[in-house]
Amino acid sequence: MDRVMEKDGRPNWDSPMQFVLACVSYAVGLGNVWRFPYLCQLHGGGGFLIPYLIMLLLEGLPLFYMELAIGQKMRLGSIGAWTSISPYLGGLGLASVVTSVYLCLYYNVINAWSFWYLFHSFQSVLPWAVCPINSNRTGPTEECEVATPTQYFFYRETLNISSSIEENGGIHTGQALCLVLAWAITYLFIVRGVKSTGKVVYFTATFPYLVLFIYLIRGVTLHGAINGLKYMFTPKMAELANPRAWINAATQIFFSLGLGFGSLIAFASYNQHNNNFQNQAIVVSLINSGTSIFASIVTFAIYGFKATLNYENCLDRMRLLLLNTFDLAEDAISMDSVLEWTEKLNTTYPEQFAQIADKVREGECNLEKELDTAVEGTGLAFIVYSEAIKNMPLPQLWSVLYFFMLLLLGMGSMLGNVTAIITPLRDFKIMSRMSNELFSGLVCVFCLLLGLGFTTTSGNYWFTIFNDYAATFSLLFIVLIEVIAVSYIYGIKRFEKDIEDMLGHRPNWYWKIMWAVTSPLLLIGLFIFYIINYIQGGTPTYQAWNKELVICPRAAVATPVAASTGV
Repeated sequence: MDRVMEKDGRPNWDSPMQFVLACVSYAVGLGNVWRFPYLCQLHGGGGFLIPYLIMLLLEGLPLFYMELAIGQKMRLGSIGAWTSISPYLGGLGLASVVTSVYLCLYYNVINAWSFWYLFHSFQSVLPWAVCPINSNRTGPTEECEVATPTQYFFYRETLNISSSIEENGGIHTGQALCLVLAWAITYLFIVRGVKSTGKVVYFTATFPYLVLFIYLIRGVTLHGAINGLKYMFTPKMAELANPRAWINAATQIFFSLGLGFGSLIAFASYNQHNNNFQNQAIVVSLINSGTSIFASIVTFAIYGFKATLNYENCLDRMRLLLLNTFDLAEDAISMDSVLEWTEKLNTTYPEQFAQIADKVREGECNLEKELDTAVEGTGLAFIVYSEAIKNMPLPQLWSVLYFFMLLLLGMGSMLGNVTAIITPLRDFKIMSRMSNELFSGLVCVFCLLLGLGFTTTSGNYWFTIFNDYAATFSLLFIVLIEVIAVSYIYGIKRFEKDIEDMLGHRPNWYWKIMWAVTSPLLLIGLFIFYIINYIQGGTPTYQAWNKELVICPRAAVATPVAASTGV
């Protein structure tokens, strides 16, 4: 179908499906895979779905609808759209662009890591499965032995991390090349605006679901997967009384949908005037939340596999300790009877058992405790998953699939992130004189050069700072001003008429109550929580890598609230 143009000369999506897929590709990102499962684990498994879905209705869906309506009505990027609403609100659009620049600087670094792991997956033995030999060739590297092979590969081989943020040992060449590749592909995806983006999203929005489905089938057939699934689907309802569960649900919805960056306004500005964005907002929001739940099922199956493996290894170590200490026959104690024998020997031979009591306490085997160990972010994506993958049959195949999926999720989100910068800037006459190819190239090169700082030995510490501060507190403020501006500066009645002009009917009472009362109050509450949490956080700290101790805390800039962006 030929691309149609509106009277203003602005290009349109080829079809409503392209727009929906672009929104799905943008909203469904790494946060769905590594943040939501962590929150489920932290807040009582399936019980977390209750506050999560309630917050979707009270906050996520109304704000998502609002941004799409603004973009489609004004047919401009964030700066132009908010300036049209009020000349005094142009700074709101500029704030969205600046926040998107911050996000782009470090977000593509994650894609560079995915490339690094993907390239290293094509080896007969995965490099994070075993420790490398030391320089004397007398045994494994000491640093790797103190940690684990997966931790060593991520912190030493991938990041070559320094022991503090003050120490900088230069750029990691391998990571820098992977970052250049990530930005080169991003450029190719957005080089011709919606014409190229509209084609790419057919793949970036759909292929990750195929991989997740394959992983689901593989995950539920893994030994011990049922333990993880039971953990997820056995809700701890007491967590509903925990205010932090509700706050985390609200922040997860907020960041997962990618509100406030200006990407949704930019995407919607390429819609035809009478496009049914209301149904599309509902569909994309439900797909986004459904993906989070789907990804959690896959993740908990792998959690169960890993936890069961650790639990059984612990039982085996305990079994050998009892056999050697009490000089028992090899087949005297089975894996199933280790705990029973521990109690029995403690009662029968208390003096002899006292000699190993400390080791027994240190090595206590508890499956529930293994499942309770919550990991998020890069720790989940690049360490926990890698740990599980190396223990699967044909680990190279599963590694390639997994990191290719991560790459597509990250690249899909980058389409929206970069569009949020390019679209509003090209609305200015001076910028519109440049060709799409040149302007997009300049933006990508600018972000690449600044992003190289994250490939230095101290880059991961700066990555943490950006991830926790660059696009969290500021976004809450941006979206709060957005909803207040629409409801009380532009006016709900005027906004209603605009929607009627586009859809043929006015929004019902649900949308109006959410925009005027509920969503602003929730955002104000989250805003206050962030401020109080920051003030009460004390001296900020961060986790630093130490060759001898593996990880130790050091004083520096910190992470009081780990609300990772969901895009």
